[in-house]
Amino acid sequence: MAPSDLDADIIIRPMKSCRVVRGSTPFHGKQGLDYFAGVSAESAGSKAICMHMLVMPPGASAKAHFHESHETAIYMLEGVTEFRHGAELENCDRVEAGDYVYIPAGVPHQPYNPTDKRAVALIARTDPNEQESVVLVDG
Repeated sequence: MAPSDLDADIIIRPMKSCRVVRGSTPFHGKQGLDYFAGVSAESAGSKAICMHMLVMPPGASAKAHFHESHETAIYMLEGVTEFRHGAELENCDRVEAGDYVYIPAGVPHQPYNPTDKRAVALIARTDPNEQESVVLVDG
């Protein structure tokens, strides 16, 4: 094959670019907690993931909620939290620094900080838009 034949078969696609997202101002989520926006559709043009940081003050509690079609992964950086989860929020688990949490799509959950120290977690979700899939439930 001659070089000119190869050139005809090459499809040129626009190159996507990497992004660095600097720490930002917190935003208040539907869940009732303040998050520090990180990677999302809005900040980085992501298509299938968002990642934010949550700093939960002592005694704070989120509103019970679920994410319609999106999975959530959490890594606890600092402190201790607990979260109720399940169809009727009938289960409760303790989460400590170094723990990972997986929350399937559609599962109601309600995190809270029962301690007198702050808790810090990284949260990643398969929804690039942080608040679109948040559905509040009675809890």
